[in-house]
Amino acid sequence: MRGPRGARRPGRFEMLTFMMDAPGFNAWHADVANSPACALIFQRALGLPARVVSNSLLTGAGIAEVAAALRVAPGQILIDLACGRGGYGREVARQAGARLVGLDFSAVAVTIAAHSGPREDRARFCVGDFTALGLRDHSADAVMCIDAIQFSDPPVAALRECGRILAGGGRLAVTAWEPRGPVPEGVPERIRRMNLARDLLEAGFEQIKVTEKPHWYAAERTLWEAALQADASGDPALASLQEEATQALAAFDVRRRVLATATTPAEAS
Repeated sequence: MRGPRGARRPGRFEMLTFMMDAPGFNAWHADVANSPACALIFQRALGLPARVVSNSLLTGAGIAEVAAALRVAPGQILIDLACGRGGYGREVARQAGARLVGLDFSAVAVTIAAHSGPREDRARFCVGDFTALGLRDHSADAVMCIDAIQFSDPPVAALRECGRILAGGGRLAVTAWEPRGPVPEGVPERIRRMNLARDLLEAGFEQIKVTEKPHWYAAERTLWEAALQADASGDPALASLQEEATQALAAFDVRRRVLATATTPAEAS
């Protein structure tokens, strides 16, 4: 993907290569929102319902697993941290009957999310940073962060902020990638440093569980391979996805796909 004067704009899924910033995400969200080809690749490879707008790599079955892990009850407040265009958070909230607040540092993503759902849903979307969410202490019942915690520098800082806004006994679900054994030279620091069990403990969480999800990872491979087979002519979002597919597949075997869940101490509220 190319920006002004031919400068390269990193794509949304370049999780481990570039230091992503809000302008980079703004550009990607604007492009992918106008790419039916990308939407179809995500939907087919990840098994997503047509109503779910994907801006990440979680499968349809994975959404249900996240919803089950969060155990959010009807009417409770669910925070979707790094919500992107809002599709995953909306679906989890829909399944649970929860009230959704989506936060993302991309103003473009937040605007798209705010205007893409049904009028009757109980969702609002705001611009917020990993370590400055703008929410009151202990004001949320559950927090989800899908495929984005690696963008916090360091991840433990974002996890502490999640703990701050969660009520006592509130639940957190994070999906991410971690290194699988020794990581070869050349693999970026973002994957080298990921250790959710360690970081969640340091952030003050309890009942920590990190589970490998090979089926999610297999679907991700399918997505990357489908992207490489598509015709990206005139589609900057798909062209960017193809570049990322090449990078992701080259380092595929040194990562593992995980779901991490944890709770805040009961006395937090």
